[in-house]
Amino acid sequence: MTEQNHPRDHPRHPEAGATDDAGVPADFELRDELAQAQERVAHFEDHWRRAVADADNQRKRYARELDRQRAEVVATQAARWLPVVDNLDRAVAHAQAARPEGEQDSLLEGVRAVLEQAVGVLAGLGFPRQEGEVGAVFDPARHEAVATVPSAEVPAGTVLDVVSPGYGEGERQLRPAGVVVATKAA
Repeated sequence: MTEQNHPRDHPRHPEAGATDDAGVPADFELRDELAQAQERVAHFEDHWRRAVADADNQRKRYARELDRQRAEVVATQAARWLPVVDNLDRAVAHAQAARPEGEQDSLLEGVRAVLEQAVGVLAGLGFPRQEGEVGAVFDPARHEAVATVPSAEVPAGTVLDVVSPGYGEGERQLRPAGVVVATKAA
């Protein structure tokens, strides 16, 4: 049998201590190449992690912006209904004042039911009607002073009457309550 060159007869990686053509030990070259490859892997992993984090942050920013825009659209549409609700309020108040005491009026009850439904829809959209404002201390975050009246009976800054009810709470306020505020009597 003749002698043939088999790959197994010539190892690809020289043994430790062997040198290449330049006289540099081969295992040092391999270690250097391995270190460079590991640095490149670490570099690419770092870039990949940063790209994933950037994409996640961008997704969160878009989600917040979408939520903000949705809330803005809801508030805009709800605000369009305020004049209707105000007019229903006025109609109920006028009909109550015009009817004799104790008399039932089915039309009035129907309008009152529609008013309650409209107020319920606004509350469902996140803009509940502000109740119990008369007697409260004036709060510029919740109230809009439409008039002032001198009064010796209550402390200055007390809400005496509500001209138009407010809707919403805190930062989600559709409209502040229009109120008459007491001032110090002269």
